[in-house]
Amino acid sequence: MIYGIDVGGTKIETAIFDYKFVKQTSWRVNTPTHDYAEFLDTLIKQINKADDYIKGVGIIGIGIPGLIDKNGKSLSANIPCANGKSIKSDLTAILGREVVIENDCRCFALSEANGGAGVDFKRVYGAIIGTGAAGGLCIDAKIDTGANGIVGEYGHIPLPAFFLEKYGLPSVNCGCGLSGCMEYYVSGPGLGRLHAHFFAEDKTSIDIFSLASSEDEKSLKTISCYLDLLGYTFASIVLNHDPDIIVLGGGISKVDNVITMLPDSVKPFLFKGVDAPRIVRAKYGDASGGRGAAILAKQAFS
Repeated sequence: MIYGIDVGGTKIETAIFDYKFVKQTSWRVNTPTHDYAEFLDTLIKQINKADDYIKGVGIIGIGIPGLIDKNGKSLSANIPCANGKSIKSDLTAILGREVVIENDCRCFALSEANGGAGVDFKRVYGAIIGTGAAGGLCIDAKIDTGANGIVGEYGHIPLPAFFLEKYGLPSVNCGCGLSGCMEYYVSGPGLGRLHAHFFAEDKTSIDIFSLASSEDEKSLKTISCYLDLLGYTFASIVLNHDPDIIVLGGGISKVDNVITMLPDSVKPFLFKGVDAPRIVRAKYGDASGGRGAAILAKQAFS
C-alpha cells in the first residue's frame, strides 16, 4: 500500500492507496504550525495509524506547502515551525524508513498528469488558485523541479508597471520577501482585495461572482480586472513552460466562467501565432494533492 499525505496550513489529510491508486480510506487531523516537535509527532502518528490499518508497512509520499530547497530545507509561510528544517531527514531518522516529500502543488500536477485531466498530454501544468496561487510542471508524467526546486511558482511573478498604472493597484510586500507578487491579486482572496481597492466594499469571491451573474456593474468591473491579471499571469506560464494543457485546481477552478473565459484573457499577452493551451478543471479536485504524493512515492520507491 501507498500513503499519500497532504499537509496543509489547517489540516493534514492521510489517504491510503493501492498500487493502482484506488483509495482505500482517508482521514484528517489539525496541522500544528508553531511547534516543530508536535508537527513531526503528528505526522508520525498518522503514518503509524496507516500501518495499523493495513497491518503492514506502506511507502510514504508527502505533499507540503512551500518550497524544499536544494539542501532539503523547508520554507513555508503556512507552516512556520518547519522553516529551515529538514522534514524528510528528521522523519526518516525517527521512522527508520525513507519518505519522499514535495511541494503540494507539484503533487497536484503529478496526480492530474497521471490518470487525471492531463493524462494524454506530454507537458502538463497544474495550477492551483485557492488561498494562494502556485503550480507545477510535469513532463512525461514526472515532476520537473528545476535546479532550485522552484518550477511552477507562478504566484511570484511580479505585477507589471502597466497594471499598476492601468488599475492604480498598490504594490504589496509578499511573505516570500519580494514585492508586488501576482499571488496577492490572482489568488482566491485576491478577487476580494481588488473589489475592496475599487469600491471599498468587503466582498468574498463567491459574493462577487454571484453578483456578476446578475449583471452587477461593480462586480463585473472587478472580474474584468481579475481576468486581465490572471490572463497575463497564465500567459507568462505559457511563454516560460509552453505546456500542452493547463489543469486548474483550488476554489477558483470551480467557477465555470473562469474556466471558459480564461483562454481569451491569455491571448492578448502572447506572441502572434502562439496559441493558448487548453485550460481545464482538475479531475481529482481537492483529492489530487494526496493522490499525487502517493504517485510520487511509487515513482521513488518502486
